[in-house]
Amino acid sequence: MSFSRLSPLQVNEFRMLGYTLVRGMFEPDEVELLKKSAKEDNDLDKRSFGRADGEGGKVRLSLWNHPGDGIYGVFARCERVVRSMELVLEGEVYHYHSKMIMKDARIGGAWAWHQDYGYWYQNGCLYPHMASLFIAVDPCTRENGCLQVIPGSHECGRIDHVLTGDQAGAGNGTIGKTPPGICRNAARGWSLFSWKPASSVRPESLGSPPLVDDLLLQCGTKQPLQGITSSTLYSP
Repeated sequence: MSFSRLSPLQVNEFRMLGYTLVRGMFEPDEVELLKKSAKEDNDLDKRSFGRADGEGGKVRLSLWNHPGDGIYGVFARCERVVRSMELVLEGEVYHYHSKMIMKDARIGGAWAWHQDYGYWYQNGCLYPHMASLFIAVDPCTRENGCLQVIPGSHECGRIDHVLTGDQAGAGNGTIGKTPPGICRNAARGWSLFSWKPASSVRPESLGSPPLVDDLLLQCGTKQPLQGITSSTLYSP
């Protein structure tokens, strides 16, 4: 195992951009085992539910709060993940939840522009001291709907979210499309924020997940390709 801990440069990148790509965190055989387990997990599929994107598509996901002792819990609780979270969040961390996101080919929907904290604040998490690790088990490309983010947008603070279909989207739906934008910051009131262009986050390898600040604006585009399912383990 080549990965030991985040470098100071990666921690600084997380602070500045709102995310950092953790290169080589997992070995290819580890990710392959996770992928095989997820694809063959009938219970995971049965427990999944849909979230309409407001544009005719639907994203499926399965979510749980206790990490457990199975393979999903081992990934969420492993020392590499925990120590990385402790570095960027500057203290002891706890597991909030994990989820597997499944985008079905051609009919798989999109994730609206949002902040993860936009959901979690409504669930009673009063402080945005949270982060997520996005572990892709299928290749993430522009063609199959990879994660997109707006670097530096975490500096805006919490933005009010409104429902778009079954999903909570940031602002009035124009986030990431019309720079500059006016954002509603719950702590500071209305403020002008110059959006940076959206960036696609595509790991060079499946074992190099992005570590994402809970206030970073992000979205996931639709899944147009036949025969590909994008699945993700997401663990704050």
